[in-house]
Amino acid sequence: MLTRRALSMAAAAAGSAKTKPIRAAVYGVGHAHAMGKVEALRTLPEFDLVGVCEPDSRVPRTHKALEGVRWLSEQEVLDGSIEFIAVESRVQENLLYSRRAIDAGKFVHIDKAPGDDLAKFRELVAEASRKKLVVQMGYQWRYQPAMQAAIEAARQGWLGRVQHFRAVIDKPMPAGSRVELAAFRGGMMFELGCHLIDGATALLGKPKSVTGRLWHHGAFNDTLADNTIGILEYEHAIAEIFVGATNPFGGEYRTIEITGTNGLMSVRPFGPYKMVSHLKDAVGPYPAGRKEHRFPPDRRPPFAPDMLEMAKVIREGAKPSYSAEHDLMTQEVLLRVCGYPA
Repeated sequence: MLTRRALSMAAAAAGSAKTKPIRAAVYGVGHAHAMGKVEALRTLPEFDLVGVCEPDSRVPRTHKALEGVRWLSEQEVLDGSIEFIAVESRVQENLLYSRRAIDAGKFVHIDKAPGDDLAKFRELVAEASRKKLVVQMGYQWRYQPAMQAAIEAARQGWLGRVQHFRAVIDKPMPAGSRVELAAFRGGMMFELGCHLIDGATALLGKPKSVTGRLWHHGAFNDTLADNTIGILEYEHAIAEIFVGATNPFGGEYRTIEITGTNGLMSVRPFGPYKMVSHLKDAVGPYPAGRKEHRFPPDRRPPFAPDMLEMAKVIREGAKPSYSAEHDLMTQEVLLRVCGYPA
């Protein structure tokens, strides 16, 4: 039988383990979001960033965020002392590196999109579940307060019967980046549409049918699908996703709009955080008529909310905000919109 002192020491040790920083590594730095993840893991006290690894010698290793960060071999990244790995490689390697991390028993954050092989993504998620690990997807607006407020309003029924989810995300692309993206069927839809499809399916669920139209309209000598639309059909609603690379001011007009029988919520997801409600009848915390709602700026490093949720998952056994089933559905819808075989 354990003495009171032994029980006290065991409880203290358990508490210490929960508060001890999570040893983390970044596997690959070729993704556009990689430096933001490095910054978050370096800054947040919940993590101890052991180092970064980039097996591909073609990927640049010079960035301010990497100054003073230790470079690791793949063997060191997959070492038993590291608990959490953020996979920030080029999309072509995302699934390969993530599977290595799961096989090594690590919790994983994988940046979008998780490759273009749905079967391998399913295998990755299944193996993580078998090992009681979590794979977190890096979709950009999951924790954006204005977008989440709009989705929550729709879920609460404050918009009435939701009939329309409309989203636009444009990004002018330089010639070199266009060539790399053209390697993926779907082009700009594959690159950025995943964020919006994630929001649509989070609200409306799995669509009964999916249609994608992909055009090359830019004055470039490449094959990039740079003007694209996806339509997700539901029993009583549609979701329209527009993604393009030709609008030079596209980044300023990225919009998510949810419309129901009582009105709409409109969000421009990047800062400053704001949402417009335009309702026929006052409901919940929202008045009738048109009103702009502003949310306080987030002073934390980029992607801090994602990393902090993983810290709770790892240390406290918290349930992730988005299930593996949702992530699989979102990836399946994305690939169908992009014209990949079902």
